[in-house]
Formats: sequence, structure tokens, C-alpha cells
Amino acid sequence: MADESATIVQRLWNYCNVLRDDGVSYGDYVEQLIYLLFLKMADEQSRPPFNKPSTIPLELGWQSLLQKDGDALEVHYRHILESLGREKGLLGVIFRKSQNKIQDPAKLRRLIELINAETWVGLDIDVKGAIYEGLLQKNAEDIKSGAGETVRRRLLAECDVHTLLRLPTGVFYAQGVKANVLFFDRKPASERPWTDRLWIYDLRTNKHFTLKTSTLRHDDLADFVQCYNPGNRFDRRETERFRAFSYSELIQRDKVSLDILWLRDESLDDASNLPAPDVLAGEIAENLEAALEQFATIHQNSVGE
Repeated sequence: MADESATIVQRLWNYCNVLRDDGVSYGDYVEQLIYLLFLKMADEQSRPPFNKPSTIPLELGWQSLLQKDGDALEVHYRHILESLGREKGLLGVIFRKSQNKIQDPAKLRRLIELINAETWVGLDIDVKGAIYEGLLQKNAEDIKSGAGETVRRRLLAECDVHTLLRLPTGVFYAQGVKANVLFFDRKPASERPWTDRLWIYDLRTNKHFTLKTSTLRHDDLADFVQCYNPGNRFDRRETERFRAFSYSELIQRDKVSLDILWLRDESLDDASNLPAPDVLAGEIAENLEAALEQFATIHQNSVGE
């Protein structure tokens, strides 16, 4: 499975570099992957052995994309995105205000062929994790080149970026990976920035989770959901872990970094606040195990080359 994962990820990211030359950013590429993979997996689940009814109309489904080529493909893909964005329920939420960022029909066709060559529903979760890890690596490259700051400035100006969830380390595929979840609404062009205030929930500081012995559960997100106030997100209150930052505060930060801290990390102040030795030992063991797995994958890839 490791070889299969590495091969698929390599194909996807190699093609990302091709599209990069056409001005398609890593973020835009991943966005298109999400839309296309959703269509492909919905099509797979409608077939044996699953035979689940599809919520996607037949004329807008994956098979309809395979029947198009050239300019007709690009036009039809835009039609799919616009039409699904008007659907009710979860489907409409997923495709809301979606746009095609791959303007070259030939390259769009090639990406569709790459995705069509795999059966995604049956892939192991490690493949998704490897893709996620690849995304983090590409984003890190963007940040080092200064592109990350540009993306953040554009995002804050062109969208209403209203909420950020700081996730704990150790809850994804790669141990120690720090990740955030951004919640934002796309907006039409405007001379003034759309972002007014960014609310940040810190679920990372003084929190200890692992992939096996202390996993992140639904209950651990209950306070965040309450603070988010999905019924009316404009009626919020600051708490110890939930703070609001104005647009002017964000834009003045070094490189417009959204990695904002205000809670004191107790583990840095007093060794007595560290987790129990058996908990620390378990976390270290899991980290070492994950590291060994990654080294093994790297070794297999280098031998294969």
C-alpha cells in the first residue's frame, strides 16, 4: 500500500507542477482536486458493490465529464460547478461559488484522466494522509518563497475570513504536523477588504492528542462548536480559548501570519505540568513509530528510483 500511495501522490503533485506553470496555485489545484474527486467517488459509490443512489444528477456526474473534450469539456465542467452550487443541502454547500481554475481544456482533460485511472473509494486512509502531507510540503515551499504572505493578503481581502481553528498536533497522518482549519465565505470583488474580524479558537495549547492512545473525539470539539455559534455566528463572545482579531491587527503582523498565540504553554513554564511519564512515553513511542514508517517509505521510493 505504501508503494501505491507514493505512486499516486507523485503523479498528482507532478501534474500540479505542470499546472503551476499556467499560473494555477497549489491552493487552486487542491480545490479542483476536491471537486473532481468528489464527483469520481460519488460515481464509484453508485456502482457495484455499493450501488448507492447518487445525489448528483446524471447529466452533471463524472461520466458526463468523460464524454467531453476540448472547449466543450471546459464549458461543461464550469456548468457542473455552477449547477451543483445551486443544489440544496450538503451538495450545494460543497460546490457553493465553485469555479474552474484550469483554463486549458487539454490539461483539465489530463487531470480527469489521472483521477479516473484510480478507484478512490477503496484506497487506504494512508493515501489520503500522504496527499495531505504533500499539500503541507507544497504550502511550506510557498511560504518560504514569500507566496504564502501574498495568498493570505488576498484571502483576507477577497473573502470574509471569519474563523480559524488551531488543531492539536499529532491528530493527522504525520506526527507533529500543526494544522489550522479556516472558515470563510467567498465574496464579489470589492474595493474594501471583506474580512472584518477573525475569530481564533485554540485547541492546541496545553492539549495532548495522539493518533492511537489519545485520539481527538467529537466531544473535544463541543466547546468550539458552541463558541462558533452556527445558529448566528455574528453573535459571539470571547472566552479563554476563543478570541477575535481585527483586520488591521492581522494585516500588520509579520508576513500576515495567522499563527496567533495568547495562551501560556504550561509545559514550557514548569516541568510539573507535563503529562504523566507513561503518557509522554506513549506519545514518544508513537512519534518514533510514525517516523520509522516515513523513513521506510522514503527508502522504498529512493530504491524504486
